[in-house]
Amino acid sequence: MHAGLKLKNVRERLGLRYREVEKATHLIAQRHKSPDFAVGLSRLADIENKGVVPSIHRLYSLCAVYRLNFPEVLKWYGIDLGEAVHDFNLLRPSETHLVQFSSGDGSVTLPLKLDPGLDFRRTTDLSRMIQQWGRVPISLLDNLDMEEHRYAIIGADDYFMFPLLRPGALIQIDESQRKIQSAGWTHEFERPIYFFELRDGYACCWANRSGNHLILQPHPSSPCEPVVVEYDTAVDVIGRVIGIAMQLESVYEPRIKAKKKPRSVAVTR
Repeated sequence: MHAGLKLKNVRERLGLRYREVEKATHLIAQRHKSPDFAVGLSRLADIENKGVVPSIHRLYSLCAVYRLNFPEVLKWYGIDLGEAVHDFNLLRPSETHLVQFSSGDGSVTLPLKLDPGLDFRRTTDLSRMIQQWGRVPISLLDNLDMEEHRYAIIGADDYFMFPLLRPGALIQIDESQRKIQSAGWTHEFERPIYFFELRDGYACCWANRSGNHLILQPHPSSPCEPVVVEYDTAVDVIGRVIGIAMQLESVYEPRIKAKKKPRSVAVTR
């Protein structure tokens, strides 16, 4: 059934005749002071029976008269506003610019239920703590591939990579990149950051491998010291950090004076 027939079925269920629809759309046109909103008898017949695509103004009027949701009717015509967040990435302007999307433009997959034992003070593999996923209408975040990658939260007491990674930051992990890269970068923003699972905790940091030992390297501005663990028995490389979401001013920063080492790496002492 094409979109015009769907509109016809809705009109008939409401018991509206062609002339009633025409009169209602003319009233809408008068209210908006534009004849573009008016739908004539012949045009309405063409829309319903011949599959003629109405203009956006006429489609708006029909949605208003039929009590239909405009974005939903656009889907009948093959236009899903939620797909705009994917399509706008096909062209990347060179200039910095605002992205104008509303919270109603589609939906994204986000965790709806977390494990009650989740401790935000410790760096945590968030993927293991999610008990239920769901669709949430925040379209700008729909670029996050929630099913293909893993996610973790930097603990409130974890200053190992501060200030590059602040406590409370959400990180995205690519499990396909597990090989430790020891060279090839020119500055700290190019140096790979990895997420590790230790014997009873997690660590997110730079790393260097020396024989059978792995050196977990903190940021130079961090109050923490490097930690050495056995590569084969004491650590598992989950993957490389490929995305970060965090506040530039962390609410946890006052704790840095009281904490010398992050709880996320305390298991390696």
